[in-house]
Amino acid sequence: MKQPSMYIMANKPNGTLYVGVTSNISRRVYEHKNKLLPSFTAKYDCTLLVYYETFDTMEAAIIREKQIKGGSRIKKLKLIESFNANWDDLYETMYI
Repeated sequence: MKQPSMYIMANKPNGTLYVGVTSNISRRVYEHKNKLLPSFTAKYDCTLLVYYETFDTMEAAIIREKQIKGGSRIKKLKLIESFNANWDDLYETMYI
């Protein structure tokens, strides 16, 4: 389903993080999980969807992605843990 989204992938709790933006989060996370494209997430095995936000417009999603990418690692970790304290893979429970 198409829905502008900003998301964070990880390879393990407190591990390597990847922040991305997409118009179709379920498709994009599937691509990351199955390493369908040569990418940072494939190289570092970032297959866990640990955080995401949805938006009405792609412009809003991109603005939020830039805000998150520009923040410190500590801020990213706090954001993830405020939403997903156990670092669960949210892919199977997404309602998008």
